[in-house]
Amino acid sequence: MGIQSLPDALDAALELGLDLVEVADKADPPVCRIMDYGKFKYEQSQRAKESRKKATHVLVKEMKYRPKIGPGDFTTKTRKVEAFLGEGSKVKVTIMFRGREMQHPELGRRILDNVAEAVSHVGRVEVYPKQDGRNMIMVLVPGQATRKQREAAADRREADQASTVEEPAAEAEMAQEPTTDAEMAEEPTTEELATEKQAPEDVAPEESPTEPTSA
Repeated sequence: MGIQSLPDALDAALELGLDLVEVADKADPPVCRIMDYGKFKYEQSQRAKESRKKATHVLVKEMKYRPKIGPGDFTTKTRKVEAFLGEGSKVKVTIMFRGREMQHPELGRRILDNVAEAVSHVGRVEVYPKQDGRNMIMVLVPGQATRKQREAAADRREADQASTVEEPAAEAEMAQEPTTDAEMAEEPTTEELATEKQAPEDVAPEESPTEPTSA
């Protein structure tokens, strides 16, 4: 319509049964549009609602392992990690160290690598293993592992195989927990056990005094 005066623009909007809406007040002259403002607001709210529906809300789940975890527990926990990734959630995998286990972080790193390899068909590593205080963490996200990640995992497996000679000694050292004074006090000594097993000696009954008989 070109440049119109405000009264002429209002008259044109009224003739069409629509509204005159200012859309660019900073322009010179200001830009207005003739539209059904109620319909415009409704369509705008519908578009916002659809965008909220399409937005993905990613949940972060956590699974904790121990450096001395057994094969059965490892399989069970790793299946849960796989299920979480299949549902579209991120998974934070945590290795919890205690005592002397802190001296052997390579054992925790091996577990994290095994988890990443086991779920590589449904998840990939987003945050690589790193030490966080007494824990070691790794973050997995849904999606297949990349070729670079698979090659890096293969290199780490070769390095682990080269250090398998040292690992049994490390695991044996962790298995030796120090005995506290309280535990030593509770354990009976050899002499105490011998005393408990020894049968009590027979004690002859004391003879009661005989009453004197009268002559």
